[in-house]
Amino acid sequence: MNARTPSDRERAGGERTVARHGWAQALVTVLGGLLAMAVVAVLGLWAAGADDLPDGGFAPVVAATLVAAVGGTLELSGSAGDLADTQAGLTVIPLSVTLTGALVFAWGFLRPLRHRAVAGAAELAGWAARVAALWLLALIGLTLFARHTFDIPLGNDELAELGDLFGASPRIGFTTDVPLSVFVGMVWLAGVLVIALLVSRGAPLPGGLLRFQESVRPAAYAMVALLLACVVIGLVVALVVAAVKGHARETFAVILLGLPNLVWLALTIGLGATWNGRVEGPFGLPMPHVLDEVLRTPDISELNLRTLSEQDGRVWWLLVVDVVLLLAAAFVLAARSPARVRAWQHAVQMAVALALTVFMICLLGRLSAHYGLSVLGIGDLGGSLAGELFLRPRLWGAVGLAVPWGLVTGFLGALAARHVRRRGEVDAAGPG
Repeated sequence: MNARTPSDRERAGGERTVARHGWAQALVTVLGGLLAMAVVAVLGLWAAGADDLPDGGFAPVVAATLVAAVGGTLELSGSAGDLADTQAGLTVIPLSVTLTGALVFAWGFLRPLRHRAVAGAAELAGWAARVAALWLLALIGLTLFARHTFDIPLGNDELAELGDLFGASPRIGFTTDVPLSVFVGMVWLAGVLVIALLVSRGAPLPGGLLRFQESVRPAAYAMVALLLACVVIGLVVALVVAAVKGHARETFAVILLGLPNLVWLALTIGLGATWNGRVEGPFGLPMPHVLDEVLRTPDISELNLRTLSEQDGRVWWLLVVDVVLLLAAAFVLAARSPARVRAWQHAVQMAVALALTVFMICLLGRLSAHYGLSVLGIGDLGGSLAGELFLRPRLWGAVGLAVPWGLVTGFLGALAARHVRRRGEVDAAGPG
C-alpha cells in the first residue's frame, strides 16, 4: 500500500496553491497595477501639456491623477493675499487611468486562481487581503504625495501690476483628503476584485456561491464586454480623427485620460438619457467639440440626442450603435448561459445588468470644475480668471430607460442564441 494517501496529495496541492498567491504575487499585482496607471497618466498629462508645470508640479499632479482615478477626493485651495479671495473646486475621474488599473489588478488577482473550479472562502479572502494590504500602503503614499501649489498668472501687465499693488497675486494648490481617499480607494479595489470573480468563467468560487454563477456571471461578462467594446470603438474613431483632422496631441490626451468618460456618456445618450451641464469661461469639454457648443450657454443646458443633433445630425448614429452593441451583449449573455434558461429570464437578467451598468456610468461620469478670483469682495474678475464647468446625469431617468432596453434586447438576444450549442444541451437523438 502506498504510504502517500489521497489526503496527503490534496494537502500538498493546497499548499502549492497558497504558494502561488502569496505576498510576492500580491506585490507584483499591486506594483503592476500602479505602474500601468502611472504610465497612462504620465503620457496623458504630457499630451495635455502638463509636462511644463512650474516648481516641479508634474509628479504631484500625476499622483493626484492616480488618486482621482480610484475615486479619491482632491481638495483645491486658493490664496490671493489679504485683499483678495479665490475659490476653486474639481471633481472628475480620469476613467482611462481607472480602466487600465482595473484590468491589470483583475488580471493579477485572477492569474493564480486559474484552472480551478472551487476555492474556499478563507483562501480567497486571504489572497484578497494580501493585495489589499499592499494597496493600502500604496494609497497612503500617493495621497500624501499628491499636493502642490502653483502661481496663477494674471494674464496681462496691468492686472499683474494691480495684483502686486494689492498683494493679490493668486496662488492655487491641491491636496487630498487622505482618510476619505484611502477609504474610497479600498472600496474601488474591492469592487474590482469582486467584478473580476464575477466576470471570469474560469475563476473559482466558494462552494456556497456556485449556485449563483449561472445567473450572475453571464450577465456580468456581457456588461464588461459592452463597456470595453464602447472603448474600442471610441479608440478607433479617435485615431481616425487624429489622422484626418490633426490635433494629434489633444486627441491622445483625451484617449489616455478620459476616453471612457466620453464613450460611456455616449452610450447613455444613445439610450435616450439626458445630462445637464454648463460650460463657462476658459474651461471646455474635450472632443467632440459639439459637447462644448451645446453646453456653452448662459443657463443650464440639456445634453441628449435632440440637442446634440441640432448641432450635428450624425449624432443619431449613437442610437444605431447602441442597438447593435446591446443586441450583441444580449447574445453573449444568452450564449454563455445554460440551455435551460428561458428567453424571458435572459430578458430580466439583461435589464437588471444594464440598469446597474448605466447607474455606475452616471456615478462615475459626473464632472465639475470652477475657479474664481475676487478683489475687495467685488465679484469674479472674469476672463481667464473665472470659469465653471459641470456635467451631471438625470440619474433615475437614465436608469429607467435602461430597463426596457434591456428587456427587449435581452429577449431578442436569447432568440438569436437558440441555435448556439450551450452548456446543458444534449442531442435529441442519443447514441445508437
